[in-house]
Amino acid sequence: MAFVILDPCGPEKAAECVSVCPVDCIEEGPDQFYIDPDVCIDCGACKAVCPVSAIEEEYDLTPDQEVFLEKAEEFFANR
Repeated sequence: MAFVILDPCGPEKAAECVSVCPVDCIEEGPDQFYIDPDVCIDCGACKAVCPVSAIEEEYDLTPDQEVFLEKAEEFFANR
């Protein structure tokens, strides 16, 4: 499982999550930050520091939030 950054990140783009990630799997995209689902070790450090509560575990996503996992997968697909 991986963590996923949701919509509240877009307008805020707070970067606290980037500096606490032990595997450097969070990158800034054009509209928000993204977590690489293939690299995330599910430690939860990012969620603990997010000031806008924009990070959820993949298995806790509602159907309408699953688009954010898809966006992250697309963002990292060609890297």
